Amino acid sequence: MNINKITEQSNFKSEDIDKKDINEITQIMNEEDRGVSESIKTVLPNVSSFIKDVVVSFNNQGRLIYIGSGTSGRLGVLDASECPPTFGVSKKMVVGIIAGGDLALKESIEGAEDDINQSVEQLKEIGFRKNDILLGISASGTTPYVLSALKYGSELGSKTGLLTSNNIKSKKYINHIIKVIVGPELISGSTRLKSGSATKMVLNMISTISMIKINKTFGNLMISMVPKNKKLINRGISILHDKLSLSIKDAKSLFKESNYNLKVAFIMHKKSISYEDALKLSYSQSSIRDLF
Repeated sequence: MNINKITEQSNFKSEDIDKKDINEITQIMNEEDRGVSESIKTVLPNVSSFIKDVVVSFNNQGRLIYIGSGTSGRLGVLDASECPPTFGVSKKMVVGIIAGGDLALKESIEGAEDDINQSVEQLKEIGFRKNDILLGISASGTTPYVLSALKYGSELGSKTGLLTSNNIKSKKYINHIIKVIVGPELISGSTRLKSGSATKMVLNMISTISMIKINKTFGNLMISMVPKNKKLINRGISILHDKLSLSIKDAKSLFKESNYNLKVAFIMHKKSISYEDALKLSYSQSSIRDLF
């Protein structure tokens, strides 16, 4: 057992937690969680630096690949799966890979995190290439499955990053190390707690800000969302109503005419052109803001 790993150390605040009542435990847990955001604040320059390389990768037809095991892998897959409906991008643009494959999303796969060959094979299966950028997610920072993937990515000439909750040393095959030190967990070694929360928050930053910077939003609006349900259709109508000063009736009509494509709807209205012409222009239009 490596007691030097912060993620494996005992938290003195919860040593006798089993003797406390539920209200006390919730207060302790809440106090511990409050420090997660502050821990992230200290590494924002590192997060920003990684995001800049993600944007470069996207602009060069590259992809963002997350890779991890256990909780870390699941959070990567979750963040990747949210990008297509939110930002209207291909499901291949942000990809989450987890040790043990899809089965590991629902149950623990014993020994998967120690397999140094599986991660490389999984990267080969998706055709990982130089223009892609790879983020390894490992609370301990020492997961063999993750580190072997980062070495492979570096050998191909791609940019690599590691998101961890441990104070690990720099490695020559990792371009960006994001160390969010949240301290020992409430339950020793249970990195689904503070480390998991930190991971989720940082991944939110990475994917969201990257999409903002490649013009997948208009201000704080999801201009490129895919409206596949009534809630999202109504959201689109509301956006057109608010931003274009249209009546609800006219907003509904425009949205329908645009084949429920918000970006196309904006272009149709602002330039008074047909759906077909607006659709063509939407592919080359750098930003909806250029229309305003």
